[in-house]
Amino acid sequence: MATRDEVVEALRQVEDPELGMDIVDLGLMYDVEVDGPKVKVTYTLTSMGCPVGPMIDEQIGEVTRAVPGVEEVETELTWDPPWSPEKMSDDAKFILGFG
Repeated sequence: MATRDEVVEALRQVEDPELGMDIVDLGLMYDVEVDGPKVKVTYTLTSMGCPVGPMIDEQIGEVTRAVPGVEEVETELTWDPPWSPEKMSDDAKFILGFG
């Protein structure tokens, strides 16, 4: 069975191409729930009009399904709470000039 940490680590492969950073460090990944072979990833985007949203959703599914023990993946896009730069990791803030 996959662990939450394994899934989160896999999600570091999903990059927002506009910012060149992964969704975990950008604070776009809100939650990962592992229930046996089923995984649900709740995430957001930097804005409602984000043109790469469908690509990010597809990549989340792909990298999560590649984690050993994962058989089913559900992705949920949410706007609550809205994303803001404060959600980024300290490294991401430094690299992108926030802070």
